[in-house]
Amino acid sequence: MILVCGEALIDLFIGATSPEGLPAEAVAGGSPFNVAIGIGRLGCPVGFLSTLSEDAFGSFLASRLDEAGVSSDFLHRSPKHTTLSVIATNAAGAPQYSFYAENCADRALTADALPSTLPATVNAIAAGSYSLGVEPVSTAIETLIRREAGSRVISLDPNVRPRVVGDLSAFRQRFERLLADATIIKASDEDVELLYPGKAPVAVAREWLEQGPKLVVITRGAEGPMAVFDGSVLERPAPQIQVVDTVGAGDTFHAALLAWLDAQSLLTPEQVARLDGAQVEAALDFAAAAAAIVCTRRGANPPTWDEVESFMKAR
Repeated sequence: MILVCGEALIDLFIGATSPEGLPAEAVAGGSPFNVAIGIGRLGCPVGFLSTLSEDAFGSFLASRLDEAGVSSDFLHRSPKHTTLSVIATNAAGAPQYSFYAENCADRALTADALPSTLPATVNAIAAGSYSLGVEPVSTAIETLIRREAGSRVISLDPNVRPRVVGDLSAFRQRFERLLADATIIKASDEDVELLYPGKAPVAVAREWLEQGPKLVVITRGAEGPMAVFDGSVLERPAPQIQVVDTVGAGDTFHAALLAWLDAQSLLTPEQVARLDGAQVEAALDFAAAAAAIVCTRRGANPPTWDEVESFMKAR
């Protein structure tokens, strides 16, 4: 089982003004939540360690996890409200974001609430996004990672959210502390630019690799993913598609990367350290295909394993 840790929230999309008011559509979201859903859709055993509100939004999020086959054994419930990310468009059609997250459920997880031990079936822990930068959940996740590092794969995605974490320097320092415990780092070129302005992604990936991880993958949108491992740099093309939107693409890539490694019995610290070029290439191609499928759909709607295989065979 892959245990995903972090936030789950509601993206509230505001429609055009009508005589009755402002219509809105509530959509399940949150980067780690999307990763858990993506892994579940691919048929890989997965659990989600988080705190969901007891409100209607929290129940909605829980139902989405259940539908995707994500284990609820590690979920906590809280009377605190669900975080809302409100997206509206201005007169020019550009999106405007408002974030309502202070004292909300998804950041309420504490170190004291962590399971004292994890089942032996948990072979990997995935974490990232703003849960690594807001308290108390960031301390809880760091505590878990430090406790479990070495015995299980630790996969991190910074997925930087400056509007939420605030101090990027503090976020970067925490992330860099976790590098020594990480096995896999998945990041986007946008993350690299936010954390290390002006530095080339490949240079940053090499620096990260020196700190402890065995595999660093940088996604670069239409340019395709790049992996740095064991002194090698491997670049793969992105599938050519008609993009609808890119919501959830990076999360789906992360989910598919881990699911592919798990399906090949390669998701252990020892096996990741021994990955060869052919294995990394196959993993990148599968993850890029899954992410491309999401980009052809509206919103974060990860594919099944069969859908990814069919997509790849068609090309």
